Amino acid sequence: MTFSHPLKSVAARAARLAVGTALGSALALSWATAPVAAQEAPAVAAPATATTADPALWVVRDADSTIYLFGTVHLLRPEVDWRSDKVDAALAASDELWLEIADVDDQAAAMPLIQRYGLAPADQPLSSTLTEEDRAKLDAAAGAIGASAAAMEPFRPWLAALQVSVAAIVRAGYDPESGVDPKIKAAAVAAGKPVKGLETMEQQFGFFANLPLETQVEFLRQALDGYEDAPTELDQMVDAWVRGDIDAIDQIIVEDMKVEWGDVYEVLLVDRNADWTGQIQEMLEGSGTAFIAVGAAHLAGDDSVQAMLQQQGVTVERQ
Repeated sequence: MTFSHPLKSVAARAARLAVGTALGSALALSWATAPVAAQEAPAVAAPATATTADPALWVVRDADSTIYLFGTVHLLRPEVDWRSDKVDAALAASDELWLEIADVDDQAAAMPLIQRYGLAPADQPLSSTLTEEDRAKLDAAAGAIGASAAAMEPFRPWLAALQVSVAAIVRAGYDPESGVDPKIKAAAVAAGKPVKGLETMEQQFGFFANLPLETQVEFLRQALDGYEDAPTELDQMVDAWVRGDIDAIDQIIVEDMKVEWGDVYEVLLVDRNADWTGQIQEMLEGSGTAFIAVGAAHLAGDDSVQAMLQQQGVTVERQ
């Protein structure tokens, strides 16, 4: 695993890793809903997005199938207005909803997986993988997010990194219950539509847990360097997402992840996009209408789901 270091601030680079995770993995939502912090703090309010909502929506069709592709943000500020008539109409016209994981909001399912994949061996506590400088940064970050470094001592580095990143975003006013995924899921359930998952929650835990230890430690270091700036970076990304500005998401997050985080980019985006592309082709072999909602980072850039479908001869149209 190689992390490159071009001439940009360490904090901005690190913050974009947190944002890329928030746009690329629904695990950020299941983790945010789990009781991980030692204490809570008042959220810091931010101005609501003023732009008329027009998040990007794509459609894939053949003779007897229609599949909508919609990018989501897994955590949002409650005041962000992202609904649009075309998204609502596409969801209403669909027979079923597909999310990254169907039980995205299931805390009871998340907790045993955290214990299985996120806890370190007893002889390898978190501090044993860190330098003295890392431990000092962890102490500072833990205090800022209302937790404690001691409480994270049993964690593997990837899990500590995710807690630092996501907790900082949540404490800045982002709410997992306001995320797009649970809102769309609630609408589908209320309409009696089945909700299915492209992956399982256990698979998503495995993506992080199977990273080499040195990559996990670097992930944590990046999180410690960028947690204060992550909410600002995510504000910028949400503004782009609400406007449907896919080029901005690609340039600021996806391309940045590709250059900066190598194998993490491959694991979190490229490999999963390839798997989902195969699943979508299988759906096209059947019939009916489906609405697929996945993290916005999966639907931007040269390695997006749409690009992979087009490479295999499938026409994808922006709505």
